[in-house]
Amino acid sequence: MAEPVVLPAVMDLRAAGVLTAELLARRGQPLTVDASGVERLGGLSLQVLLSAAKTWAADDLPLTIAPLSEAFVEQCRAFGAARLAPDFAGDPA
Repeated sequence: MAEPVVLPAVMDLRAAGVLTAELLARRGQPLTVDASGVERLGGLSLQVLLSAAKTWAADDLPLTIAPLSEAFVEQCRAFGAARLAPDFAGDPA
């Protein structure tokens, strides 16, 4: 399996653009996203991750987001993403 996509500490507008490009480059293969270092999650970055989760599911490929920082889990819950993407609501690293 390929190396995981490691998310930066600050998932802001700039990070969302970089993440989009990296995810598109990895489409068509199983993917792991490491969110253990995330300290701040912006709405646009969350949308990119939710879109990726739906895209990988539609392609019938696994997309795993692990390990998770406590901040990542808390901010996903604050956005209401725990229901939309249960994989995001796992145990923090």
